[in-house]
This record gives sequence, C-alpha cells and structure tokens, in this order.
Amino acid sequence: MKEVEASDIEVGGACATDRIWFRIFGKKAPQPELGTYPPLQADMICHSLLSENQRAHLLITKALDFSFGLNLNGKPSRWRASMYFDLNHLALNMRAIADEVYPYKQLGFHPNISKSLSLNHEKQGLVLLTGITGSGKSTTLDSIIDANNRTSQGHIVIIGDPIEHIHQSDKCIIRHREVGRDVLSFKEGAVQALRQDPDIIVVGEMRDPDTMMACLEITDTGHKVFSTLHTGSAVESIDRIVAECPSEEQDRVRNRLADVLRVIISQKLIPSLDNKLVLAKEVMLVTTSVKAAIRNKNTQEIYQMISEGGKSGMVSLEQDLVRLYNNRFISKENAIDFANNKKRIYELLNHLQ
Repeated sequence: MKEVEASDIEVGGACATDRIWFRIFGKKAPQPELGTYPPLQADMICHSLLSENQRAHLLITKALDFSFGLNLNGKPSRWRASMYFDLNHLALNMRAIADEVYPYKQLGFHPNISKSLSLNHEKQGLVLLTGITGSGKSTTLDSIIDANNRTSQGHIVIIGDPIEHIHQSDKCIIRHREVGRDVLSFKEGAVQALRQDPDIIVVGEMRDPDTMMACLEITDTGHKVFSTLHTGSAVESIDRIVAECPSEEQDRVRNRLADVLRVIISQKLIPSLDNKLVLAKEVMLVTTSVKAAIRNKNTQEIYQMISEGGKSGMVSLEQDLVRLYNNRFISKENAIDFANNKKRIYELLNHLQ
C-alpha cells in the first residue's frame, strides 16, 4: 500500500475472487501479484488482527470498527479498519491514515476562515467538515487540529471511532478517546469532555440526533467544537441537522444552530489530470445574513450568499471546481460531473468562453 500510494485495502469475503484489492487514487482493483487467499485462509488472516474482546464483539454484532498500527522501517503507521461478515466469511476494509499531517497552509483558506478555525481568534463555536466517505474530511480536520496545536495554548479532546491520526502535544495538551475502548459513544465522550477542562472538543462524527444535540449544547457552554457530517453541501448540512430533530424541537434547534455555527467546509476529492486526486471545497462563513436565513427557514438563499461571499472567504463548490479547471488540475468533464448545482457550473463555464 505504501509503495503504490493505495488509500484502502480489501481482504476476504466469499466473492472477492480470492484476491487482495487496493483503491489507488480513487480506483479499486485486485492485485494479482499479492497472491490468492481463499475465504477460509482470509478468515484466519482477519482473526489474527483481533484481540479476544474484539473477536467476541465481532461474533455478537457481526461487524467491528477498530484501528490498527504497525511499525514500518522504524516509523509508526496506522489504519482505520472495518471487519464484517460477507456470506458467512469475514471481509476486511482498512483505510490508510496519513503518517504526516497535511500542511494547513496548503488547504488555501481565506484569512477570515482561518481566524474562525483558530482558538487564538475565536474561543467558541461549531465548525463542520462535511462530505461523503473518502472525501478527505479527516485529513482536513487533522490539519486544522495540528495548526491549533502549534499556535494556541489549550486542551484538545478528540473523540473518534476509531482514533485515526495521533497528535503529539505541542502548545496544546491533546487527549485521544476512542469510542468502544476509552468511551462508550460520541455523545458520552462529548458530555464527559465538559468536565475535563477542554478548549477544543473534536467529535469525530455527528452520526445521530443525540450526538448532534450534544454538540450544540457543549458549544452553547462556550467551547470550540469541530465535527464531521456525511452531507454534500453547506446548505444540506444545515437542513440535515434540523431535520434529524423532532418537529416540535426544530425551531429551537434552528435558532441554536444560527447562534453557534461558525463555518461549514464541504469537500470532494476530484480525479486530477495526472491521475491522482485533488481537493475541491465549498466554504460557508456564518455571517449575519446566513444567521438570519437559518432562523427564518430560508436556507435556500444561502447558496447565493456563498457564491457572492468571496470577499469574506466564502466559495461555492462550483466556483472551486471552475478554479481547479482554470488552473488545469481537473478536466471540464469532471468539473461538471462532481458539481452539486449543474445549472450553475454550466453558467460559470460558459462565462469563461
């Protein structure tokens, strides 16, 4: 995986043609040179990775998420793993966790956005990183955590399922709490963090209404919270959080969200012209106008605010895709294919002609 820069490895399962599979720059394919592993042999390989407690959990729940580490050439390497059953045989996916944190400056955020992400400039508020699985949310989040660790003095509590990159304390003291090993759930980890004198709380994923409400509540108490959400745009993220709540609670949640939300970064990884992947992102800064739109149930107006908010640091996904196309990072076809708003991407591209 290291040699060919694979992001994921697949092992086992009844119909995997007995091969090991890699995902390399977004494309998944078998690797014949790694040999064949019939299902029973792959079962043994999968079992060999687990502790007794993990094995017991897997056999009861039929699935297990965990982290895995190895020392390669004297350096620690880590993977995020998911093991599950496939036609009564074990199947395993492992995603490589980058050994080095991606440099924050290379993310290209506007200074206004960087201020909102920095503990030095803003002590509280909710920041969301959104996108589908494999869109690089964790990589971006680790870069933001690392930037705060290098520049701010404080306490960062990271709650993950599993813990991916392990940050070494620099100017901040950093705690890592893995769901299932160190804490029972994201919600419990977030609530417990309030008693641990934190400055930044990182909730690895807002995957259920209870965790979403916990994040809003702890942000209300004056803390800075970072989390991720599986949505494709800033507007969709706001609507998703509100929709997850009971109808009688939605107005209260909408007002609370308008008060605590600071930034939403929605991102995708786009195939580049050199057959790799490049980051495209939508960035929404919660301005007075955005707050009003959230409170007044006018989230459909927010996309236009993002498109016109370049001076404050905002950018729509379509604008960023056009930037990547103009700079010859991606093809015109991929700019169109990965756009959320097809009408808008065509307008922007036609404007170039």
